[in-house]
Amino acid sequence: MDDPYHNNVNQQMTEGQDGYPYQTDYPPQDEDAASDATEGADDDDQMYEGEYQGVPHPDEIKEARRAARIEARRKARMATQQEEEEENLPEQYETIMEDCGHGRFQWMLFFVLGLALMADGVDGFVVGFVLPSAEKDMCISNADKGLLGLLVYVAMMVGALVWGGLSDKMGRRKCLIYVLAIDLIFSFLSCFAQGYGFFLFFRFCSGFGIGGSIPIVYTYFTEFLQMDKRGEHLSWLCMFWMLGGLYASFTAWGIIPHYGWGFAIGSEFQMHSWRLFILVCLFPALAALVGVVFMPESPRFLLENARHDEAWMILRQVHDTNWKAKGEPERVFTVTNIKTPQTQEDEFIEIQSDTGTAFQRWTVRHMTMLQQVMANVMSLSAPELRLQGLFLVIIWFCMAFSYHGLGVWFPDMIKYMQYEEYESKVRVFHRERVERFHFNFSLVNQIHREGEYVHDKFANIEIKSVKFENSLFENCYFEDIKSTNTFFENCTIKNTVFYNTDLWQEKFKNCRMENTTFLHPKKGCHLNFQEENDIVIYMVSFLGSLAVLPGNIISALFMDKIGRIRIIGGSMLASSACTFLLLLSFSQGAVICWQCLFYAVSVAAWNGLEVISVELYPSSKRGTAFGILNGICKFAAIIASFIFAAFIGITKIIPIFLAFAALVCGGLVALKLPETREKILS
Repeated sequence: MDDPYHNNVNQQMTEGQDGYPYQTDYPPQDEDAASDATEGADDDDQMYEGEYQGVPHPDEIKEARRAARIEARRKARMATQQEEEEENLPEQYETIMEDCGHGRFQWMLFFVLGLALMADGVDGFVVGFVLPSAEKDMCISNADKGLLGLLVYVAMMVGALVWGGLSDKMGRRKCLIYVLAIDLIFSFLSCFAQGYGFFLFFRFCSGFGIGGSIPIVYTYFTEFLQMDKRGEHLSWLCMFWMLGGLYASFTAWGIIPHYGWGFAIGSEFQMHSWRLFILVCLFPALAALVGVVFMPESPRFLLENARHDEAWMILRQVHDTNWKAKGEPERVFTVTNIKTPQTQEDEFIEIQSDTGTAFQRWTVRHMTMLQQVMANVMSLSAPELRLQGLFLVIIWFCMAFSYHGLGVWFPDMIKYMQYEEYESKVRVFHRERVERFHFNFSLVNQIHREGEYVHDKFANIEIKSVKFENSLFENCYFEDIKSTNTFFENCTIKNTVFYNTDLWQEKFKNCRMENTTFLHPKKGCHLNFQEENDIVIYMVSFLGSLAVLPGNIISALFMDKIGRIRIIGGSMLASSACTFLLLLSFSQGAVICWQCLFYAVSVAAWNGLEVISVELYPSSKRGTAFGILNGICKFAAIIASFIFAAFIGITKIIPIFLAFAALVCGGLVALKLPETREKILS
């Protein structure tokens, strides 16, 4: 048997015969043994041979791995704890709201937020009502007139997106105060804007403000309601948008046609009655702003942001207010602790804001908040929210496309019918010769072709919708003329004087003038309040707003009984059937009748859609999601207004078919949504 020790020695001697035989004089040492030269030295003083090569020490690697495992376990425990707390918070909050009851506090908040919703409804009608007067008062062209309506809706769309997202980070109450304040300030300034550019800018800013009211109002009110009250009371809240339409229609009807209700300061500043109408329309927003100042923040928002003490105080206020009003002031708010989810966002902002100048702190805070809002938006694409979000986007778009498209089509169709009726009564004069005659009566709805007017006088008269074609005016005199839609085409005008008239160059098309004089022409555009403000349009808007009252009542009473999905799907499919009745619109009365029927049936879908939109999303994303959906609504309204208006006077079939297809599509998709009437707010 071989001796392993002697074999090892022989191997060492063989390897050491190159001049190092002394190495074999020492017996082999164990791997952990220390030499006499290093005995007693500290381990920290030893040089790790891999240090020069940048290789970590094995002890460092072990320590890093140990720290990583500890951190992973800590994060797992925190995630589990947060998940448990988030699961417990909704149930606990629902229990607290049931204990607080539904009473005086919710009704006070109901009316305050209702006024804010009413202000949004009023703003939706303001531009349409003032435009016929404003376009004459400020000489707005057809292209600029369309730009005003477009920019206001774009501003409301942007406002919904921005303020909806901010309400999840800044708070519902604070954002609603900002929204109403912006609307008030810029609407007030638009009353006094004399130039179209300033008027357009102020209305854009006003739209940006009030555009955020709907997402905030529904989110705010939802978080003060218990589960069995949400559907009904959110539906009652929707009625305030109807009241806004009634208020705007009634005040426009009573104010705008009265020219004498305005005033002027010099020749540069004119305050006509349509400006006074805008001023009166500020009252709902002003009342809402005053009311919101005295309302507390949403306690659910505070809990989501780990502000436990503030939320507890507000919940106790709600509890005490309701039970004192019910005659039970002795009832005590027994909740002592409310679970709140872990959040590091506010702490992060404070840490980042502790250093630097005031401007740097302001920049850090707001940039961080912007990043959080964008992260909230991106989180809506999470798998558990993606499918229901897609369904809601389709339903909101289809509903808004058909509703707002027909909302444009109804009044425009009535105007077109009025125009056709007016055109059918036009009087045509051919080759008439009038000499030395004094025209002291108004000329209305006439066409004069190849006429001759010699030594005639036109004084102190109104010329409306009159066209002179290929006619001769020789030695004529025009004085104090007020004209509307009047033109001279291919006419010859000789030795004629125009004194103090509003007949300027644009009224004469391809005309030849010889020795013609214009003295003291009336500058700018001039209003005719009796002609530019047809009360039929105000009546149509008033009846359309009033028609939604039965639908609002029915949807409120049955929202919690038959469910949101059946309300939305049934209302949209029934509305699609109503669109076929529009094919029978052969008179103004028929159009008004079918408009009222369509609005009455479709309003239930709007109510159900707004209720389910706030219930499907978690509290930390509720405002953001509702803002996006409301922004999509405004986007659909912009598209629909252009498409439906393009077919006025051409065909009724295409607009009706588009509205029908959109409503059927939205109604069928709505049946795929989950029912939320027994869902606790997550």
